[in-house]
Amino acid sequence: MRIRSTVQPGQPGAKKLLPQYGDRLVCVRYRYDEQRKKRFKTVELIVEEDDWEAPEGQWAADRVVQLRVPWSEGEVRQRVKGAGGWWDPASRLWALRYDQVVALGLKDRIVREGG
Repeated sequence: MRIRSTVQPGQPGAKKLLPQYGDRLVCVRYRYDEQRKKRFKTVELIVEEDDWEAPEGQWAADRVVQLRVPWSEGEVRQRVKGAGGWWDPASRLWALRYDQVVALGLKDRIVREGG
């Protein structure tokens, strides 16, 4: 089945379902089965809600983090530069995307905020 459209609560195609599901309604999807020539309307619902915080030290893959790389470690600097990193003269640290830091095995060199 292919999904042709996803509709948010309150938009046409989802309005009728809003009274039934209320705030639990996340979206409505229209799926099409070309072999059976059928259209299906599905709903995504919130079934449970709990408090949650991201574990400290974990960031989104595209977040830019700062690294401490001493001048004497030229090979490490070149690897950081080759992965797209750049020197930030204001902070005197290297900046690089978090996913690249992980790929290079340099997580232990990340400078924590305020540190």
